[in-house]
Amino acid sequence: MEKSSGLAPIVPTGPRPQYPIESVDNALKILLLLGERSELRLTEVADYLGVASSTAHRLLAMLQYRGFVRQERRSKAYLPGTALTGVAFSIIQRFDVRQTLHPFLEELNKETTETVHMAVLDGATVRFIDAIESPRAVRVASRLGQSMPAHCTSSGKAMLAQLPTEQLHQLYPQEELPGLTPRSIRSRSQLEKEVAAIRKRGYATSAEESEEGVSSVSVAFPVERSTLRLAFNTAVPVGRMGRADVKRIAELMRATVERASLLLH
Repeated sequence: MEKSSGLAPIVPTGPRPQYPIESVDNALKILLLLGERSELRLTEVADYLGVASSTAHRLLAMLQYRGFVRQERRSKAYLPGTALTGVAFSIIQRFDVRQTLHPFLEELNKETTETVHMAVLDGATVRFIDAIESPRAVRVASRLGQSMPAHCTSSGKAMLAQLPTEQLHQLYPQEELPGLTPRSIRSRSQLEKEVAAIRKRGYATSAEESEEGVSSVSVAFPVERSTLRLAFNTAVPVGRMGRADVKRIAELMRATVERASLLLH
C-alpha cells in the first residue's frame, strides 16, 4: 500500500491479475506519475511506493536503461525519457486529432501557398506531427516527424507562451539555453520577454531561429480545448516574409485555429 506523499493515488482500471508482479506494478506506477508531474525525485518515488530508496533507485535505473526516464545531471530529478515520449507520440500520430485538423491545414496551405505544419509541445521539445508542403518550386521542406527545441521555433514559442512562469522555469531551470542558429534565443530571460510579447499579440514568429533561410508564424490552440498543446505553423523562405506578410498570415491562422479548435474536446 502506498504511503501518503502528497501525490494522487493511482487507481487501477482493470481486474487485478491472478499473479501480480510487484516490481512491474511499481515501475508502471512511476510512469503514470510522470503523466501527472513534470519531474520526480527519488525520495518522492520511494515514499509513494512505500519502498526503500535503494529499491526505488533500482526501478528508476531500469526505466532509465530502457529510455523511459532520464535524469537531470545537476538537479538529479527524473523526467520522461525519449522511449516514453516516442511511444506517446507514435500513438498521437494515429490519434484522430490529425484527421480532425488536417482539413484546416489544407485550407492554410491553399490560402498561403506555403508549407504548413501541426505541432505538439512535449516538455521543452516541439514535435511536428502533420505537414503539407508548399506547391512552389522554392519552399520550406516539411518537418514532419522531426523534433526540435521548443524555444528555437515559432510553434514551440507559441505553446510555451501558454504556460505559467513557474512551469516555464521548470522546463528551463538554467539561464543559458542552447541554440540551433546564431539567431536562436540563448537565455531564459530573453525567452520570457518573447513569450510575454506573444501573449499580447496572439501569435509567435521565428526569423531564422531554427534554420537559416526560414521564417515562420505560429498560433497555438486554446488550452481549454484539448489535453494536448497544439499549434499550427506556416513556414516561408525568409525572402518572402515581410512585415505585412507576417500580419496577414497571422490573422489568417488565428481565424483558422479559432474555427478548428471548436472541433476539439
